[in-house]
Amino acid sequence: MLENIKQTITGWDERNPWTNVYGLARSIIALSSLLTLLVNHPSLIMKPASGISSYPACKMNLSLFCLGENNYMMLNLLRWVCIVILVLVVIGWRPRITGVLHWYVSYSLQSSLIVIDGGEQAAAVMTFLLLPITLTDPRKWHWSTSPLEGKRTLGKITAFISYFVIRIQVAVLYFHSTVAKLSQQEWVDGTAVYYFAQEKTIGFNGFFQALTKPFVTSPFVVIPTWGTLLVQIVIFAALFAPKKHWRLILIIAVFMHEIFAVMLGLISFSLIMAGILILYLTPIDSTIQFTYIRRLLWNKKQKKGEVSV
Repeated sequence: MLENIKQTITGWDERNPWTNVYGLARSIIALSSLLTLLVNHPSLIMKPASGISSYPACKMNLSLFCLGENNYMMLNLLRWVCIVILVLVVIGWRPRITGVLHWYVSYSLQSSLIVIDGGEQAAAVMTFLLLPITLTDPRKWHWSTSPLEGKRTLGKITAFISYFVIRIQVAVLYFHSTVAKLSQQEWVDGTAVYYFAQEKTIGFNGFFQALTKPFVTSPFVVIPTWGTLLVQIVIFAALFAPKKHWRLILIIAVFMHEIFAVMLGLISFSLIMAGILILYLTPIDSTIQFTYIRRLLWNKKQKKGEVSV
């Protein structure tokens, strides 16, 4: 057993955990929070709720927004502070610095917003679990793919252990979600999607209700209902699956969440989960090449060159 542990640590020392894989994941998670703050004034997302007269609720709460409790002018100023921080995270500047700030902004949003989709809570947990990786990341930009100088053995061990914990956490999240659904009769009998479609708060809008009514009111409604359960089970099982299957599972999982985004309006939640799934289903020591984007930019440069000539 000790020999296996030694071999694992030796393998970690030869690999690089600080790649653009986790950089892309944290940028997408930050982008979701950024969009939420950009398009929503504090008066819409921080307001009194049932049994809570102050906004945001700050009892036993260390949220940044508690500095502006019951003051929308101050809350709006704090919103812009968070927007600046999130922009720095999205562009990938100094993970060692912005990693902690990103977690605190995510925690503050999760603690202060009147939300119902659960995305902010997932972001707060994930940015916290990412701290050991960001704090040991020596790069100026998290998009950088340049070779690192020095061995950095301790930092690599810390980062890989954190990544392992993150994968377990994501698997548990989907396992718990599946088990919770199976305890509800509408998921077992295959009619849950029908009830979600009719739900007043996050259900289908008028367009999608009219478009999907013949389907969701038919026996075929069991397909998306049980299909959701099946995909979640597959995502959980990916914890034990060979890496060669990860990419296909990632595509299926992200596709499922984007359907949620379009049909149910869960844009921020779906973006956050997409970022988390990239981290879960992409080897952290690999490098994303962004081949299509590079080719597109290169072609544009060539066209500009031809015009100037």
